[in-house]
Amino acid sequence: MNDNVWLYILVMALVTYVIRALPLTLIRRPIKNRFLRSFLFYVPYVTLAVMTFPDILHATNSVWSGLLALIAGVALAWSGQSLLTVSVACCATVLISEFFL
Repeated sequence: MNDNVWLYILVMALVTYVIRALPLTLIRRPIKNRFLRSFLFYVPYVTLAVMTFPDILHATNSVWSGLLALIAGVALAWSGQSLLTVSVACCATVLISEFFL
């Protein structure tokens, strides 16, 4: 194994540890800033959306079928449908659009 690989692993472990340990050691009081609290509240949702959105479009044979499924899923979720209904409708949309496109 290359010697640089161990250095890369060490730096990666150190960065991961520092990112997780610094907030625990530096922030001892509750955060009262409204903007910062709002920002920290939405970070997990934004991260999930950024990781998921490209895969929605590129998981099918055609970007168009992925886009149609995304539109159908957003419309159904916006109207208050259950997760099972949304996922089945998205799968059906991809199946039908792949058949016709």
